[in-house]
Amino acid sequence: MPIIGLTFKSFSAKRGDEKITSDIKVNSSPKVFNLKEVNVSAIGKKAISMDFDFTTTYTPRIGEIKIEGELLYLAERNKDVLEEWQRGERLPEDVSLEVFNYLFKRCLLKVANLAEDLQLPAPIPFPKIKPKSEEKKEK
Repeated sequence: MPIIGLTFKSFSAKRGDEKITSDIKVNSSPKVFNLKEVNVSAIGKKAISMDFDFTTTYTPRIGEIKIEGELLYLAERNKDVLEEWQRGERLPEDVSLEVFNYLFKRCLLKVANLAEDLQLPAPIPFPKIKPKSEEKKEK
């Protein structure tokens, strides 16, 4: 995996006071920006530094959680990735898949903890254990 580092820079979490009158929808979305090539002296190579925002919103507006940070991506073709970014602020598909999947995995865990502290619904469903009698009825 070419992701060699992730640094969280800030966490912002707030609970809103809007009344819940319908189902609650939770939306999490990552965004990368400010790509640049940096030297990673520990491994003697150049990597791509990406700043990111990961925002989880609730509808109705009962809360919002935002994480900001930096990700280091070690690519075999830094120049190609940076050129595509400069053309349209897009990552190549293979890089995009790796980066966004990694951000979802790491950030959703943090968001779940913050959401619990704010008494907001978790951004991901957790498994529920059912009594054995219920399991037999479902089969």
